[in-house]
Amino acid sequence: MKLAINVDHIATIREARKSNEPEPVLAALLAEQAGADGIVCHIRGDRRHIKVRDLLLFRQVVKTKLNVEMAATEDMKKIALDIKPDIVSLVPEREEELTTEGGLDVISNEQHLAPHIQELKNAGIRVSIFVDPDLKQIEACHKVGVDLIEINTGKYADLKPGKERDEALDEIKKAADFGYKLGLEIHAGHGLDYRNVRPVAAIPEITEFSIGFSIVARAAIVGIEEAVKEMIVLIE
Repeated sequence: MKLAINVDHIATIREARKSNEPEPVLAALLAEQAGADGIVCHIRGDRRHIKVRDLLLFRQVVKTKLNVEMAATEDMKKIALDIKPDIVSLVPEREEELTTEGGLDVISNEQHLAPHIQELKNAGIRVSIFVDPDLKQIEACHKVGVDLIEINTGKYADLKPGKERDEALDEIKKAADFGYKLGLEIHAGHGLDYRNVRPVAAIPEITEFSIGFSIVARAAIVGIEEAVKEMIVLIE
């Protein structure tokens, strides 16, 4: 099982004071040294945390793999083609949201997404889609040409232990199995933390987690390297 660290909220702390610290690229390097298998960040239209300068620095120093989350817009596609991350993860985006609220509606956007994805792939960039554990949406992901998806675990993560959370976990299991049988590589993330990650980590089709906020929050107490190592222990 692999772990990719989302460092967005290191940048959130920086932007809270419009300062030049803490430095997201330094957090990324420390996370890699602690055993992270990849670095994830989300560049938004409003640039609320990650900036283009951060992407340029990440591209220069990240030794594992760089996964950049972004909306499927022309502006973002240009940034991706300039920076050339290892992976572009396509996500929905609303200006007023605090964080990504759900998976991308691939079914309603197939005609737009297919050529967008192909152009990124032609540039040597692997493309992922952040998608809800909905079988029809996952089938649409396969149809538009990606071979990698990240299943949205947000619904599960928001629930307390009990019947509803068990049902949400079952949805993730079925989605992972369905996507795997389509030939997709299955990643998962959103809202996962040190208390709820283990049941999801037990799903064999999921090969990698993308986790950010909970690790950054833990890092504020114990440091980024220790926070990463603690999460690796849990998922393995």
